[in-house]
Amino acid sequence: MTMKSICHAAALAAGLLLPAVALSVAAFGQTQTPVGGSSMAHKPKPVSAAERVDQHIGALHAELHITPAQQAQWDQFAQVMRDNATAMDQLLEQRATSFASMNAAENMQSYAQIAQQHAQDTEKLATAFQALYADLSESQKKNADVVFRAHGDHPTRGKE
Repeated sequence: MTMKSICHAAALAAGLLLPAVALSVAAFGQTQTPVGGSSMAHKPKPVSAAERVDQHIGALHAELHITPAQQAQWDQFAQVMRDNATAMDQLLEQRATSFASMNAAENMQSYAQIAQQHAQDTEKLATAFQALYADLSESQKKNADVVFRAHGDHPTRGKE
């Protein structure tokens, strides 16, 4: 695996985690209507950050066609995703509870802590993904490359 492909894998891993984290932040306090139900007929069920991460993990598991022989590596990767989401949720909750009383310097420091946590989490996720990627078949690797490009597609990327 070249350094460029490792960087792309790390960017993808970050891209896979960020939507879950962003959803956690955006959906804080929001609810989801039950399947087949109406928001007026039933009380909406809150969707937790853990549920959103697990939904994302499940979708990615299916997209990558993880085999039973690869399950142990997958479980390690998925656990890192869960741990990262939990750590980020805690940091965001901490920021939310003290945000109103923060001065500008404290606000900047809080933001720096979030960015630092994200960088550390991305590194852990990239390491876990490298181990999983090494166990994938060639066709699974090609598929993973496509899946990760699709999840990481951004208008500013590809202009290297």
